[in-house]
Amino acid sequence: MGKQLFNEFESVSSKQWKQQIQYELKGADYNETLVWESPEGIKVKPFYHLDDDVIKFENLHSDGFQIIQNIFVYDVIKSNQRAIETLERGAESIRFTLEKEEVNLVDLMQKLPTENVIYYFNLLFLSSDFIKKVAAFATEKHYRIVILVDPIGQLAKDGNWFESLEKDFNALQTSATFSIPFLTCKIDLYQNAGATMVQQLAYAMGQVNEYFNRLESINAPITFEIAVGTNYFFEIAKIRALRLLFQSLAKEYNHEFACHIIAIPTKRNKTLYDYNVNMLRTTTECMSAILGGVDGVSNLAYDAIYHKDNEFGDRIARNQLLVLKQESYFNQVHNPADGAYYIESLTEQLAEKALALFKDIEINGGLITQLIEGTIQRKINESAQKEQELFDSGKEILLGTNKYPNKNDKMKHDLELFPFVKKNPRKTLITPIIEKRLAESNEQERLKSE
Repeated sequence: MGKQLFNEFESVSSKQWKQQIQYELKGADYNETLVWESPEGIKVKPFYHLDDDVIKFENLHSDGFQIIQNIFVYDVIKSNQRAIETLERGAESIRFTLEKEEVNLVDLMQKLPTENVIYYFNLLFLSSDFIKKVAAFATEKHYRIVILVDPIGQLAKDGNWFESLEKDFNALQTSATFSIPFLTCKIDLYQNAGATMVQQLAYAMGQVNEYFNRLESINAPITFEIAVGTNYFFEIAKIRALRLLFQSLAKEYNHEFACHIIAIPTKRNKTLYDYNVNMLRTTTECMSAILGGVDGVSNLAYDAIYHKDNEFGDRIARNQLLVLKQESYFNQVHNPADGAYYIESLTEQLAEKALALFKDIEINGGLITQLIEGTIQRKINESAQKEQELFDSGKEILLGTNKYPNKNDKMKHDLELFPFVKKNPRKTLITPIIEKRLAESNEQERLKSE
């Protein structure tokens, strides 16, 4: 183009915009009327401008996202067939969850493609012998396999190590000698339990820092599994801040691999009643994940909290991602958040606040020590309770639940799964971090009255 667009217009400074806004407010206070504060303590302005000296961050994105299908392996042959079918129907990666190491890898992976597909092995146990077997199989058969196992995440969620701190880290150290990504930080737990974004990021750094400190070498990419909530722009910035913080921390340990991020929509805002609204929630959450630059997205089925895995729910969840990728072209724009002053500002502020909290955790003994002492659990509980009070008072809205509920909606006879916090009294090393949805008490009352 020979003529630059908008050249005929004079530029307007940030100060001029603010003066015009104050004039339009007709005496109302600018800060009280238009500036609001998030649960993370970030003051959000009504507009952002080049004059604000916003930092532009580079390399906070992936090379594109893959659509991940979750498959729980209880029958190897059926799981293999399901993997083949879902790949044919649009899935691009498979996340196998394995609860025991007695798995026939040949049967599980039979006829599965070797090119352009990542196979995640999510382990509910820790065995260096099994990881060695998987690494050898992947090398021989030319599969790209990533191990998802997180002893610290196991401690936080279950209250106990797989075996013990010493044995778990010895198993990881042995696994580090195999030619396969072997380490994950499963930080989705924190979001699903009610932690703020700053807490999620700080605990993620605390978690990976424990691994950097306790393992002699990590010569493979580290994977983060994160949950994405409904605060659209903040979630985009959260993912970018995670990469930024990891890059800074990894540099201190001469770790030269970029992190690998898998995202899944949060369970915290999902509802039992008016469950179709869950599809709207997961769509925007997946959009945030993609625009934030994750490597893979595993969508949550609209009925995941009360139905067992089923073909219809899986297909709808997968199709949501296919629409975003193939019809909305979300994978065609390289680093779409680049240059958005609002998102860049949020990225910077989330990273700064998370870094400050991370430093505080390290000064006070590190993440494992604070989990054992109960500090992390207490802080998350405090944040979760504040959010719960907002929901209970109607200030945080979930449509169809605490706003415009359909009183004719009946769910009692459609529950295949128990959708509430399960109590399992047992002896644990620490108090586990408990995931809880905001609508649970509301839904329990409604079920009683059906």
